[in-house]
Amino acid sequence: MWFFARDPVRDFPFELSPEPPEGGPPGPWTLHRGRKKATGSAVSIFVYDVKAGTEEQTQVAKAAFKRLKTLRHPNILAYIDGLETEKCLHIVTEAVTPLGTYLKARAEAGGLKEQELSWGLHQIVKALSFLVNDCNLIHNNVCMAAVFVDRAGEWKLGGLDYMYSAQGNGGGPPSKGIPELEQYDPPELADHSSRAVKEKWSADMWRLGCLIWEVFNGSLPRAAALRNPGKIPKSLVTHYCELVGANPKVRPNPARFLQNCRAPGGFMSNRFVETNLFLEEIQIKEPAEKQKFFQELSKSLDSFPEDFSRHKVLPQLLTAFEFGNAGAVVLTPLFKVGKFLSAEEYQQKIIPVVVKMFSSTDRAMRIRLLQQMEQFIQYLDEPTVNTQIFPHVVHGFLDTNPAIREQTVKSMLLLAPKLNETNLNVELMKHFARLQAKDDQGPIRCNTTVCLGKIGSYLSATTRHRVLTSAFSRATKDPFAPSRVAGVLGFAATHNLYSMDDCAHKILPVLCGLTVDPEKSVRDQAFKTIRSFLSKLESVSEDPTQLAEVEKDVHAASSPGAGGAAASWAGWAVTGVSSLTSKLIRANPTPMPSETTVTQRSVPEGDAAPPAPAPDTPTTSGHWETQEEDKDTAEDGATADRWDDEDWGSLEQEADSVLAQQDDWSVKGPGSRAGQVSHSDHRPLESAWNSWEAEGSWDQGWQEPSSVESPPEGTRPASEYNWGGAEPSDKGDPFAALSVRSSAQPRPDPDSWGEDSWEGVEAESRQMKAELARKKREERRREMEAKRAEKKATKGPMKLGARKLD
Repeated sequence: MWFFARDPVRDFPFELSPEPPEGGPPGPWTLHRGRKKATGSAVSIFVYDVKAGTEEQTQVAKAAFKRLKTLRHPNILAYIDGLETEKCLHIVTEAVTPLGTYLKARAEAGGLKEQELSWGLHQIVKALSFLVNDCNLIHNNVCMAAVFVDRAGEWKLGGLDYMYSAQGNGGGPPSKGIPELEQYDPPELADHSSRAVKEKWSADMWRLGCLIWEVFNGSLPRAAALRNPGKIPKSLVTHYCELVGANPKVRPNPARFLQNCRAPGGFMSNRFVETNLFLEEIQIKEPAEKQKFFQELSKSLDSFPEDFSRHKVLPQLLTAFEFGNAGAVVLTPLFKVGKFLSAEEYQQKIIPVVVKMFSSTDRAMRIRLLQQMEQFIQYLDEPTVNTQIFPHVVHGFLDTNPAIREQTVKSMLLLAPKLNETNLNVELMKHFARLQAKDDQGPIRCNTTVCLGKIGSYLSATTRHRVLTSAFSRATKDPFAPSRVAGVLGFAATHNLYSMDDCAHKILPVLCGLTVDPEKSVRDQAFKTIRSFLSKLESVSEDPTQLAEVEKDVHAASSPGAGGAAASWAGWAVTGVSSLTSKLIRANPTPMPSETTVTQRSVPEGDAAPPAPAPDTPTTSGHWETQEEDKDTAEDGATADRWDDEDWGSLEQEADSVLAQQDDWSVKGPGSRAGQVSHSDHRPLESAWNSWEAEGSWDQGWQEPSSVESPPEGTRPASEYNWGGAEPSDKGDPFAALSVRSSAQPRPDPDSWGEDSWEGVEAESRQMKAELARKKREERRREMEAKRAEKKATKGPMKLGARKLD
């Protein structure tokens, strides 16, 4: 039976790259790129050919193999594996590039920054300090060829071939026999007759001075060139001169050299070095120190090298989140570093962390994620969004903090294109219906309308027909003026999604009612939108063959491409109202009963002005009693929670002008007035997620008010005014006699236009209706006052968080 010897090189778990060698230290060593056969991870392989070297060089190479295998330090080339045969030596290390090659490549790309060079030299000096002070070893080969750079830009000390013990064990320094290396030897070694007193580190520190000179000035031609510092920075020249001094006794210990360079104003005293030193010791830092570090890190990343951010900062950020409980502070630097990653790397490193973050109950974490969603949404696939992210995001719609509710609404602009049929057309619409009808914050109701208009093109045809007209009609009856503007602009932005019949019978009646709105900004937008719809109807009337083309999108499936067309129709509401919400939170940490300070229109004498809270329910006649009772109860229990002790307002940048009016109706809408609305009572929301499924449905939530608001006594029909005749009118502004709607007073139902005659109604009939309405309000006011007195006498004030029972 024959036995064949196995080839150790073939069985070696690493293989050389077919690319030519990258070079290496002077001598028989050559540096090759390689990879691990099992995983394909990149490595560097130093190969020594026994046949090409002398016996003495072979012994030196074997000694270097042994030294590198036993020495472990972050700043010394990391040994992974090795192979020793009769023909060759293989040393496998982390993937590195020779410093000379690295500097040349970076010089072609614009050169290294001074802070990068300072940290690289810091690492080499620290490695020398470890060898001399901790191991009592003399490197004896510090030069450009003995330094390597890894993928993160970290400098590593290699070239351990000629290392020897400082205590004299094993003889003196080995002979090099290579002229390229002997030029780095200090002058005292050449003078054999000299008996100058020196320290054990003196020779290596001289060689360090040679390395510094080469880093800034290129290859060292001869030792005499060291007298001219050349391009060495002024902050380093003094310390450099100590290294290359003729007296070896004066040369500083590596540890003292580091201390001198780290002094204030020194070459190694900068933010980049401080950041690296902190990262090296981050595991033993206090939590408060880590928090402060990560908060300041984001500002510094812009000036740091890209490779450093990807390969050194990013792993520390991921580790800090995974095991260090760093929380929301890691998000900003994490997403900033993520910009340097490829799509594949982002999926592997960032997305799993993001998905895990969405399940966090930390409010600061949740709001930061929502604010920065734009940076990672493109890397999320639809199954991940629908199964792992959306179920957690929707909890924000029910959060007691207005800032989180608002950011959740705004995030739907990014999530909507990736949501499936059920989440988009059922779940999301249910939440939007509840927010628009019941949220006590006017800006949030406004933003809900804006968001609905922007994602309308993604909805199914059935949902669009059922939701959009009712939703925007409700918005036009909101007591918050910007919400009414958003409703008008919502109609304009989604005009292609309505049939001509709906335009004529449902939309135009609503818009016509807004032409007498107390706010001029609302009237202006209403007139422009009316003209747009009328021109559309007129074009179809002139040429009925255009009907199919005009209504082509009405019954079409969801069209994601159309979402971009409406992207700017009300951008002011999403960006500006967020600042308004923040201002409201900061200005009123304890919510007070809401008052609408918009100018009230004159109420006839004797009429009791109805209360004006921001409505929690649709303002239909059927809800009027409930609203009054709720308001009375809320007034009795005016103590509300402070939305926790966190300064949520500081999470967002305030705009200089929160809500500025704009003239371009197709791009931006008029802004709201931040100073005109204060908080209403913040009522605790239901704790169970499903407790409001029935009441939040579109079918029930979008029902429009059926009662018609009676005009104030003395109001004249529109036909009696001079609307543009040649004769001057001395009757003044027809809108001057109108007052602003009370926030709880219902607007006329647009569908009720058919019950009235456009030819005019007798004045007596109108006055009778107005008188009946006045009497009814007076009776109701007296009843409510009696109820309030009775409740105060029997129950006393309600406690915080107590549920109101019917």
